[in-house]
Amino acid sequence: MSLLLFTHPACLAHDPGAGHPECPQRLANVIDALHAGFPMLDWQIAPAAQRGELARVHDPVLIARILDQAVHGHRRLDPDTVVSDASAEAALRAAGAAVAAVDAVMAGEARRAFCAVRPPGHHATHDTAMGFCLFNSVAVAAAHAIAAHGLARVSIADFDVHHGNGTQDIFAADRRVQYLSSHQSPLYPGTGAASEHGVGNIHNAPLPPRANGVAFRTAWSDVLLPAIDAFRPQLLLVSAGFDAHRLDPLAQIDAEAADFGWLTAELRALADRHAEGRVVSLLEGGYSMQALRECSVAHVAAMHE
Repeated sequence: MSLLLFTHPACLAHDPGAGHPECPQRLANVIDALHAGFPMLDWQIAPAAQRGELARVHDPVLIARILDQAVHGHRRLDPDTVVSDASAEAALRAAGAAVAAVDAVMAGEARRAFCAVRPPGHHATHDTAMGFCLFNSVAVAAAHAIAAHGLARVSIADFDVHHGNGTQDIFAADRRVQYLSSHQSPLYPGTGAASEHGVGNIHNAPLPPRANGVAFRTAWSDVLLPAIDAFRPQLLLVSAGFDAHRLDPLAQIDAEAADFGWLTAELRALADRHAEGRVVSLLEGGYSMQALRECSVAHVAAMHE
């Protein structure tokens, strides 16, 4: 099988409150669009991540804050990040989907996997939930690939319009994990300068507001894709945020669905070259319902070909 899809109903139950942009309807739109566009694909129910899997990248105090503190109504972790009584389960299932997807592609059950989950994760640092994110699911996936499958080189390609400060924070000193990001700058969270290199494993390509699809593609083709090629990853992980689309209300990059499809095909080709085709992608941001539908279909179509 070439592609598996992972999700869980708990990811729809996470409720940051009325008017919050990271709403359940985001994921409902993605799942609906993928069911309509790819009725033949196999959907898997995401397991819950184990505490030990989370502890590879997160401080026990953060894990306890998310999982062990009772929530009555809503609890605000920062000005943007809100949890409800269903949020802990959703976060566990999102991270668990990432772990299960890595296990599936490493076992040869599929070459690629897409995790249609929420909350997103790439802003969550080692010890802080922020930017709508509770646990950093893509970081959990990378650490699991190394610890459980013995991989020595894992690349994380992040095309969310916001810099994945949490993922960079977690792996900035770990040469086994390469992190690459295109993102709008200036924009939240204010990190991701091209001068940030970690231990040679961090590659950032900031884009100015109103950059179009040509600039988006150029950043990847000239800077980020060659870096992945040189690293020769054994597994390629993707933080698939679709908020660099021109319709997104939280940013000002003018990419189109076709640009995300193009990049996905390029990433897939690199995985075919170096990683036996192994790609695991996780939904991150994206706050236009129309763009989410169009971009998730373009992304999965390029993964499925």
